[in-house]
Amino acid sequence: MIIKQLSVFLENKTGRINEVTRILGEEGVNLSAFSMAETADFGILRVIVSDPDKALEALKRHHFGVSLTDVVCLNCPNTPGALAKALGYLSDENVFIEYMYAFAAGDVAHVVIRPDNIENCIRVLTEHRLELMAAHQLYKL
Repeated sequence: MIIKQLSVFLENKTGRINEVTRILGEEGVNLSAFSMAETADFGILRVIVSDPDKALEALKRHHFGVSLTDVVCLNCPNTPGALAKALGYLSDENVFIEYMYAFAAGDVAHVVIRPDNIENCIRVLTEHRLELMAAHQLYKL
């Protein structure tokens, strides 16, 4: 249930995201999900890819600042209030969420969560019978 996410640090200049996607494409690594956050000086591109280890090595070879982070992916109904209910369970158990991002596919919303305590997060969500996506499932999207 633990998923490997790459965090790529990028200078705020034209073409840097394109370089990342070009390198990954040349390596045969597919993007399943991503999020981009920025400050005035740099951005952080967070990506879920089909082969995290291969992507990590490829980006390091091209001198990108990149690291692997453990995240979980919650599958919840793509309906009003479903995410709030899941987040309420986590809040009730004092699971702090550092960041999250989501994408919907029809009736299901896939929510990538970076909690402060991943094991506790998984425990809380599974105890409430919420569906977590396995890494190999997300890597294939």
